[in-house]
Amino acid sequence: MSSYWLQDDAPAFPRRHHTGRVDVAIVGAGVTGCACALTLADKGLSVRVHDAREVAGGASGRNGGFALRGAAAQYDVARAELGAEGAVSLWRVTESALERLASLAGDAFRRTGSLRLAANREEANSLRAEYEALHADGFEVEWRPELDGRLAGRFHGAIFHPPDGSIHPARWVRRLAVQAAEAGAEIREHDPVRAVEELDADQVVLATDGYTHGLLGALDRAVKPTRGQVVVTEPLESEYFACPHYARYGYDYWQQTEDLRLVLGGFRDSALAEESTADEGTTPGIQARLEAFAGELVGRAPRITHRWSGIFGVTEDLLPLAGRVPGRNDLWVACGYSGHGNVLGLACGELVASAILDRPTPELRLFDPARML
Repeated sequence: MSSYWLQDDAPAFPRRHHTGRVDVAIVGAGVTGCACALTLADKGLSVRVHDAREVAGGASGRNGGFALRGAAAQYDVARAELGAEGAVSLWRVTESALERLASLAGDAFRRTGSLRLAANREEANSLRAEYEALHADGFEVEWRPELDGRLAGRFHGAIFHPPDGSIHPARWVRRLAVQAAEAGAEIREHDPVRAVEELDADQVVLATDGYTHGLLGALDRAVKPTRGQVVVTEPLESEYFACPHYARYGYDYWQQTEDLRLVLGGFRDSALAEESTADEGTTPGIQARLEAFAGELVGRAPRITHRWSGIFGVTEDLLPLAGRVPGRNDLWVACGYSGHGNVLGLACGELVASAILDRPTPELRLFDPARML
């Protein structure tokens, strides 16, 4: 089955055609590539975007639909690794990106908040440490020791993040592509790039997250493709989950759509080696776990209407690579979001575009590719 998010008809967008060499060629028409293209085209640069499939056909149309601030690591962990200033800067970057997303996405985005749930006492202690670090640094956050509804008795407390939201990812990225095209960017769908050298451009941006294989050897070694499997149910009789939920350190995640379907993903940790792959197939073991968990959450076995997988890129330190490739004046990357690409992808696409425009911001140093490439 195909992704629930990609079932809508794609909108028409202006078909630009730049003859000859362009200022910037972007590989990947997901959130990163389209955000980068919009920023550059708005400033008058000639931009060409290449995608092997259609706009949002990769991870941008195959994820769980979460729009979260922060990155893959918990805030207290990021604080220990990046220092207080670095962690604050990272979270502020994503908060700004969330506001930017809300202004561009229209009804594809709903400000719902999100719940990070503790599946056991150990995880509750971990989440409490994250809550205290966030609270100490002035971020809007709530600690919920008791949970109600279908969460009561199943989880041991939660952090509620008020700024977060739910996103229809394909609808959002397609709208971003329309805006980029209206600004003058050329978007070439079903146009795979086999080698960076074949692109006729002064600058090249690799914006393919986990789909980078073969374009740059050092990038292949630094960003590991990882599969995330998802199921979607028939519309349920009630809204049981009013915002995105994630538990077991993010290995399980779910939400309900506006038409009350349950979108549920996870259980990758039950087969970590098998899920470290660029193969988009689904597997019986994880699909069975997802279906069983859907039944536990709903109280019955709901009918599954969609199932799919998407590939995202994971880095060793769980932070993206975004910036100029070391030793190359003409090559940039923005990828490796470690499962948090809906917001970080927007942020990094715009940060790289600003650097190409010779307007770099200090925040880009957080993601410097030189630390791994």
